[in-house]
Amino acid sequence: MPNSPAVDTQVAVVGGGPVGTLLARELALLGVDVTVLEKLSSPDGFSKAGTLHARTAQTLHRRGLLEAVQPGPPAPPVGLGRVPFHFSGMFDLDLGRVVTEGPVMVGSPQAWAQEVFAAEAERLGARIRRGRELVGLDEEPDAMRLTVRGPGGATETLRASWVVGADGARSAVRRLTGIPFTGTPARVGALIGEVRLLDPARAPQGWQRNPRGWTLVWLNLFGRSRVCTYDFRGPHADRRAPVTLKEFRTEVERIAGHPVPMDSPSGLTRFSDAALQAEYYRVGRVLLAGDAAHVHFPAGGQGVNLGLQDAVNLGWKLAAEVHGWAPPGLLDTYETERAPVAEAVLENVRAQVALMDPDPRMDSLRTLFARMMHFDDVNQYLGGMISGVDVTYDTGGRGDPLAGRFAPDLLLKTGDTLTGLAELLHDARPLLLLLTDSEELRGAAEPWRPRVNVVTATASEPIGTDALLVRPDGYIAWSAPGGAGDADALAGALGCWFGDPA
Repeated sequence: MPNSPAVDTQVAVVGGGPVGTLLARELALLGVDVTVLEKLSSPDGFSKAGTLHARTAQTLHRRGLLEAVQPGPPAPPVGLGRVPFHFSGMFDLDLGRVVTEGPVMVGSPQAWAQEVFAAEAERLGARIRRGRELVGLDEEPDAMRLTVRGPGGATETLRASWVVGADGARSAVRRLTGIPFTGTPARVGALIGEVRLLDPARAPQGWQRNPRGWTLVWLNLFGRSRVCTYDFRGPHADRRAPVTLKEFRTEVERIAGHPVPMDSPSGLTRFSDAALQAEYYRVGRVLLAGDAAHVHFPAGGQGVNLGLQDAVNLGWKLAAEVHGWAPPGLLDTYETERAPVAEAVLENVRAQVALMDPDPRMDSLRTLFARMMHFDDVNQYLGGMISGVDVTYDTGGRGDPLAGRFAPDLLLKTGDTLTGLAELLHDARPLLLLLTDSEELRGAAEPWRPRVNVVTATASEPIGTDALLVRPDGYIAWSAPGGAGDADALAGALGCWFGDPA
């Protein structure tokens, strides 16, 4: 769609990290004119996160991006045995028993995935402007005016129909919009960075807890190792102060209790366990996603996954608004669906931090909790939470057992062709999947054909329904119980989620 003469871009995404670039890719895929503004002049190559959990992997599979975000060999599928993961630093969870569509986890450094998404977004027509810092944001009658500082210090103005803040925990968009960021304050001071360990055998190995705190070491014998420390004596006096090699080494040695020689530092930084969430995700034409909307201690690698899920939930809804066919309230479902998911993550992370307290009085509680994780129900509950596979949405399908659930990647036969449901979502368009040749349902969907893909296929296994209406983010909006009234119910669901007939 061509830009309105009144704006420079339909959507301005502030923040070129993984959330901002994936959102830009989603919007560009759906024909939205999008511009990404990134403060850094070039990617720094540092990855704070490196794990994509199952629901994120499943979502990326539905865009054809899963293999691209893996710099190494493809992750193994499900069903290959135990997949240990931790809760509060106790590696007693088995995610292999929780995830039914694999891979269970994907090793994908944040910096790698970010560049994959950025390249994809640009290939589809998005503009990524680096070295651009947002310094002003003003509302106009039909647009937002962004004041942007460029690499030489000069400012320029960009007018956008919509603005999305994906610019991290210190979000300029959130601050300039005045959205409160509330929750629980920091009580832990943590350091992380990469260093060359000069005597690897003397370095603390893996995840180590003692009464002085925690050390986490991901050892690399051929270069820099990633090292992290947790200090429960209190947060940093100045969260933004630069971290020197001397401070970093001193803290590692204090907790380890012996010298740990190191040099060649990279990416030394501070963080804390502050758990904060935006009180609302939207103000008029401005929205928040990722760490701009929620921030927490990095327990279990949930943060980047939470943000990437934000991007895929928001993308198609914002595109519908831009293109003018969004039904009333569709864009507001972004907050009503995603904010509770973030709130639940913040709660489980607070619980993990409490259990990580190095005080020896916590030892018995940790032992008890570790034993409990071997019970099926506890493993299912915590594993579903960490991996994201327990996420469902209220899509309004009262009495519909499949509505709001993530659509499985069914093996489908269409004519002489075999395909998977995931492949049918590569274009980020809604999908009506007819598992029986129903003339009535096809007729009901006909007015929505310009914006909804309709596919008739035979499934490799029964799933208890004759038809599925799947949203672009992979969640089921409606399923056919079978019987009188299905066509009317389908038309109602199509109108509810995808607007009036084209």
